[in-house]
Amino acid sequence: MAAWDLSVTVEDLGSDAPPVTLSVMSDLHVGGVILKLVEKTQMKRDWSDHALWWEQKQQWLMRTAWSLEKYGIHADARLLFMPQHKPLRLGLPNGITLRLRACFSSPVFHTVIGICRMLNIRHPEELSLLRPVEEKKKKKDKNSAEEIYDLTEVPLSSVSRPSLYNGMPAHFADSPQMEAIYKMLSVTQPPPAPEVIAKQYRPASVVDKAHINGRWLDSSRCLMQQGIQENDRLWLRFKYFAFYDIEPKYDVVRLTQLYEQARWAILLEDIDCTEEEMMLFGALQYHISKVSQSEPQMQSSSAAMDDLESALQCLEVKMEGESSSASEMLDIMTAPELNDYLKIFRPKRLTLKGYKQYWFKFQDTSISYFKSKEESIGEPIQQINLKGCEVAPDVNLAAQKFLIRLLIPAPEGMNEVYLRCENEQQYAQWMAGCRLASKGKTLADSSFQSEIQSIRSFLAMQKSNSGSHGNVPDDESINTHSLVSPRYHKKYKAKQLTPRILDAYQNVAQLSLTDAVMRFLQIWQALPDFGLSYIVVRFKGSRKDEVLGIAPNRLIRIDLGVGDVVKTWRYNNMKQWNVNWDIRQMAIEFEGNVNIAFSCVTADCKIVHEFIGGYIFMSTRSREKSDTLNEELFHKLTGGHEAL
Repeated sequence: MAAWDLSVTVEDLGSDAPPVTLSVMSDLHVGGVILKLVEKTQMKRDWSDHALWWEQKQQWLMRTAWSLEKYGIHADARLLFMPQHKPLRLGLPNGITLRLRACFSSPVFHTVIGICRMLNIRHPEELSLLRPVEEKKKKKDKNSAEEIYDLTEVPLSSVSRPSLYNGMPAHFADSPQMEAIYKMLSVTQPPPAPEVIAKQYRPASVVDKAHINGRWLDSSRCLMQQGIQENDRLWLRFKYFAFYDIEPKYDVVRLTQLYEQARWAILLEDIDCTEEEMMLFGALQYHISKVSQSEPQMQSSSAAMDDLESALQCLEVKMEGESSSASEMLDIMTAPELNDYLKIFRPKRLTLKGYKQYWFKFQDTSISYFKSKEESIGEPIQQINLKGCEVAPDVNLAAQKFLIRLLIPAPEGMNEVYLRCENEQQYAQWMAGCRLASKGKTLADSSFQSEIQSIRSFLAMQKSNSGSHGNVPDDESINTHSLVSPRYHKKYKAKQLTPRILDAYQNVAQLSLTDAVMRFLQIWQALPDFGLSYIVVRFKGSRKDEVLGIAPNRLIRIDLGVGDVVKTWRYNNMKQWNVNWDIRQMAIEFEGNVNIAFSCVTADCKIVHEFIGGYIFMSTRSREKSDTLNEELFHKLTGGHEAL
């Protein structure tokens, strides 16, 4: 076999250095090439993280036992010899930028796992990397360089097997500077100045919201393959809104970053909420910022105590399961139901008819209504099956308005129905029932009472205390424009907002830091638009663009002309989905011979494919397997043929 010359650029020799030329044969394996290179450069250093990158083919030569011939490498190949881990500037949800070494040779999914290990964030599968949105730059801002916190000195070995010290990874305990960085990761940031909020990019429509989702990186390809260079800037964000097993004791950084992402989503109007909810979010932010100055951080605890605690909890659950008495069994067997007079309204276009009162019966997962209580023995006027419907609250406590908005799936689209309740108690029960039924659960479900309780406590928080403001802080210390979105800066002066936010603050002032953060996240998760990622698509056979909303459990189709939800499809009715990579079209088949196909306008169809597969992967996680992450299954569900 004839020898031939292979030239390799060695990054460590500097950008001006000429490539190193090696005399090789086609049967030489990649490991042998690396060995020859290292000998020829005569540099004494640790080369264990280095690998060869083939520029024309945009691929790493990770299989060191493969020969040059097997890879198809000839004398014209442009090879680079460089470290697999390179510095990256990473913007976190709380606005801080870190500089850290990330893996440029593994699929992004694996790179994110490494980053999350370094930062002590559990369940890294919920996060991903995306290209940042450029901020509006003023000319006079040119000099203001952002502060970057450096973690590039953290040894890679301590990231692959992080050990905890006082609840934080040991590499953060090395120096006061590192400890200060960990504190910034795990303590909520003070409310931003109103001008900082105004400077950020704010989506004005659903289409604007869709553009951000075109920026996600592909999880099955590495950073190098996606054109990311050393020291480039990326964002780390929660991508899948299915948060598994949140445990405040272990999840200090995860909870803080999740809170920050939720807070910015509300401040930048990424997600819509009512005025009352905005005041409550403002009050919680104010409280969280106040308490986090006095309470240093959410509690993290020692491992031995936790093991004991979790063992006791398991035992408790087992005991509860075994000790159900005969009377309890009888209660379960007789299915509970709700019966009451409610008012119903069907907002069809061009109707002026108002609400009509009927006798309603809630049984299993459906609602039936009758002219009166006496007639409820016979046939109902109509029975509405709530399984798979959308449920949204429409409540105004001051006006005593308690509405439940239902969007019921029907073959030709979504039917809208409003139910009006008389009072808070009735609303809490029926709303809880509707929420459970939409997920296919009945009133007999164990979570029914806790659902009622959480709805009532949420309503209690929104109540205004017209009396004295008790332990109200000094009004000067609160800049209310920092706590609400810019829409309210225009609508109200800061002085007008202060009493309303302090009013809501009365209802949350007793909460601990952890409870306040958890409550903020619960209310965010209860918003009707929570967890929706939008993509502009064109459905097969349609001549106009529409919006596809991707949620943790369903897809929704939104008509851009009206801004309304036209149709909902749930994942649990999905039989299969596939992508025609040649024409970049996605096809999904649901039960009942329902087929949809669309091409994507604002994002690559790989991103949509990954969102759907990712959410299905999230739903496969379980307690028994929670320690090990099934990477292979994730790539199977999200990768498409390109990953195989």
